Amino acid sequence: MAPSLLSTITIACSAVSLAVAISPGFSYGSEKVRGVNLGGWLVLEPWITPSLFDNTGNSAIVDEYTFCQLQDRATAQSVLEAHWASWITESDFEAIAAAGLNHVRLPIGFWAFDVGPGEPYISGQLPYLQKAVNWASNHGLKVIVDLHGAPGSQNGFDNSGQRMDYPTWHSNNTNVARTDAIIKTIADMYKDNPSVVPIIAPLNEPAGFDGNDVLSVVKQYWRDSYGNIRYPYGSSQQSNTVVLIHDAFQPLSYWSGFLTTSDNNAQGVAMDTHIYQMFTDAGNAMSDEEHIQSACGQKSTLSGFDLWLIVGEWTPAMTDCAPYLNGRGIGSRYDGSYPGSTAVGSCTGLTGSATDFSSSYKSSLRKTWEAQVITFEAAAAGWIQWTWKAENADEWTYQAGLNYGWIPQNPTSYEYPNICD
Repeated sequence: MAPSLLSTITIACSAVSLAVAISPGFSYGSEKVRGVNLGGWLVLEPWITPSLFDNTGNSAIVDEYTFCQLQDRATAQSVLEAHWASWITESDFEAIAAAGLNHVRLPIGFWAFDVGPGEPYISGQLPYLQKAVNWASNHGLKVIVDLHGAPGSQNGFDNSGQRMDYPTWHSNNTNVARTDAIIKTIADMYKDNPSVVPIIAPLNEPAGFDGNDVLSVVKQYWRDSYGNIRYPYGSSQQSNTVVLIHDAFQPLSYWSGFLTTSDNNAQGVAMDTHIYQMFTDAGNAMSDEEHIQSACGQKSTLSGFDLWLIVGEWTPAMTDCAPYLNGRGIGSRYDGSYPGSTAVGSCTGLTGSATDFSSSYKSSLRKTWEAQVITFEAAAAGWIQWTWKAENADEWTYQAGLNYGWIPQNPTSYEYPNICD
């Protein structure tokens, strides 16, 4: 084990025994989290901004790693800087606050803090992270700083920065140590600003589905992150920053008792779970009513968990029709263009611009939105929809939902308040 890891663990283990209740900048557990993700801004995702990838003319560019690696570097830097400056601005924060939301979750990659030898990433995102925090402060919003990509990739998804079949974050001590150091940096940046940045999420969606070797590393990393985020001043003084860990694609029961008051008296920990219905053949084949029943049925799964529980990603969209959603160059299960899938139907009218959505489809989106919000508010500490905006996948976006009517201007105003009864 790397010496830096060992020292982190020592801090974490000595710190938790001293923990007392914290006072974050939001009343988690009593006031509901209602938020939206700022996806595709400081971490590129091909399905959110397909034009950035299509304009390269290179089909081998499938993630931010290859975006920086496989084209002229000056061109890549120019495109990224223009994107960072325009994709999200203060007007978005103003609109998010006006929509009655109270949180934004902001994904950022490790390469904003640390680009190692041989890594092609282009940095420059940190000034925009700070702009985001300032804009949130101006409009009364809370920011969850979410480390969305780690060295070696924690899941192999393109949204980790690097699409790969066999992610290597967990199998390399240096990768983990670098990630620990980045979390210490983020914690230090915001340790005195819990009123605007009340939560740090130390890693998005680690690939727990790859087995116990991953999960053992993830569990230790969560403990280390607890020490790094809650004790940025050293072991004698704690911060008021909440640590938002992810379920690593395990059932919530797997995490029962983990980093709770009965586990070394840990305080100020929340659990992030992501709920999607379109990443399986069976999910795409479900009827509208079955999707609603599935959403409502989450109540029993989510209820009674022993940490603050936030559904940190979900969407009213119920198909995988959005181009590049499964990866650039990979098709859709719904229309049968995904390898090995069986077509359910045509994606025409189910993705793209909402101007092409039928009234019945928009009504369906309203029902799936409400069923999930009602369930998540009843059974959990709140929700954060993925995502605020996209170039050409309106069914996913909060912004389009507001503009075209399947998301209410006030998130507590329901057309179908009894949809789960």
